[in-house]
Amino acid sequence: MKTINKRHSGMLIAFLSLLFVITVVSIIGWMVLKPEPISLQGQAEATEVRVSGKVPGRIDKYLVSEGMTVNKGDTLVLIASPELNARLLQATSAEDAASAQNQKAIKGARAEQIAGAYELWQKAEVGVQLAEKTFNRVQNMFNDGVVPVQKRDEAEAGYQASFATAKAARSQYDMALNGAEKEDKMAAAAMVNRARGAVSEVESYLSETTLISPISGEVSDVFPKQGELVGSGAPIMNIVDLRDIWVVFNIREDMLTNIRIGKEFDATVPALGNQTIRLKVSYIKAMASYATFKATKTNGGFDVKTFEVRAKPLTQPEGLRPGMSLMVDYDKLN
Repeated sequence: MKTINKRHSGMLIAFLSLLFVITVVSIIGWMVLKPEPISLQGQAEATEVRVSGKVPGRIDKYLVSEGMTVNKGDTLVLIASPELNARLLQATSAEDAASAQNQKAIKGARAEQIAGAYELWQKAEVGVQLAEKTFNRVQNMFNDGVVPVQKRDEAEAGYQASFATAKAARSQYDMALNGAEKEDKMAAAAMVNRARGAVSEVESYLSETTLISPISGEVSDVFPKQGELVGSGAPIMNIVDLRDIWVVFNIREDMLTNIRIGKEFDATVPALGNQTIRLKVSYIKAMASYATFKATKTNGGFDVKTFEVRAKPLTQPEGLRPGMSLMVDYDKLN
């Protein structure tokens, strides 16, 4: 009887051992063969504005540094440009000269010139009177047969010449009295406007030597050092707007089943202690051909394109910065 009990006890132990081994193998097989959870990784991005100047010059002074918060309209950097200052001086001098010419055209001749023209006219009038009397005397003498025709013609020619001289002197006097012609005044005024335009142009370029912030945000990068030369349009610094932040995911099209515009889901931020942030899809677009997964089968397969998916936080996340990674459990998107 004892032998039978021992035999049954041994069989039970062997059965339990076998059951334990099978259980352990099953657990290990399940752990090895079970599908791993799919996680989507995205990266935070934000609106970034590059600040550059229109005019070349030398960095004179920075009023901000990397990491500083600035407001729209704050002065960021001063650029020194002696060439523009010289051009402004030239343009201002040209404007002064044009204004003087315009005033001269408006005012007309000087009082001394007008008086001189008047005296010449009066002198010519006296000459006309004298020539007229001489001609009348000669004409009477010619009528009496005292003087020949030659003398009478000479007297008449002298009278007509004196009359023409007086008329020309009167025209000179009227011209001096009336001043410049209307067209001359218009031309002088146009030259003034042209000179003022040149001054305004140089002043507009000079205003570009003081660069101000186009947006409110944080200075993320400063490129040239103080004292270095910068060309026209060369980047000087970047400003990032942390209030306008979004997350970019690159997702294959065969995983877009549960992703659409307006879809809301949760994401965790490892850099913030796995803080959970609620996101909403706002943009979906196919990426370029370089991001396409080419089919390897001759039949039954297809090329899988990659789509860029952008999602915006529903609330302003505290501490989220561009470049931080965000993780999403794909299985929870259903």
